Amino acid sequence: MNQDQVIERLREGNERYVSNKLSGKLQDGDRRSELVGGQSPWAIVLSCADSRVVPELAFDTGLGELFVLRVAGNIANTDTIASIEYAVAHLATEVIVVMGHESCGAVGAALAGGDNGYNLNHLLAQIEPAKAQAGSSDVNVVVKKNAELSAKDLYDRSAILKGAVDAGKLKITTAFYNLNGGKVDFL
Repeated sequence: MNQDQVIERLREGNERYVSNKLSGKLQDGDRRSELVGGQSPWAIVLSCADSRVVPELAFDTGLGELFVLRVAGNIANTDTIASIEYAVAHLATEVIVVMGHESCGAVGAALAGGDNGYNLNHLLAQIEPAKAQAGSSDVNVVVKKNAELSAKDLYDRSAILKGAVDAGKLKITTAFYNLNGGKVDFL
């Protein structure tokens, strides 16, 4: 599949998810056996760790189809960037979707401010640029800006990803998952 076909396949899978017509394909023992020798995911999804947002379900995919990274606030930090670099450089995956979601708790915590302890403060500090640039205190506006800035960070902070994008071998896009109904809007 080319990059546009990958995004279309994600859209089609999301349409099945929203209409409660999941295919349930590639999720059985035969598929697990097929993947013992390796993986060839056709898309990477950097998503929030929120338990209500499950990319494999939202896009109606099976085992081995998506390379998913989940971290609160779908931030592009050193570890998520390195993992994505692996998928691009070693698995030849050509599409990255940075997906925020409605009513993100991490973004809400960043908006609320305050002292949340060392580790959570560190994570929330990475959402501050979106908070500052969104021009709004509406959590969903900031979520979309945060996804945009995380996508930009992937490009700006990784020579591997920048090189692949510049060579036309990688597309980075953003999306927003709506909790009520499960629709994914590509931004």
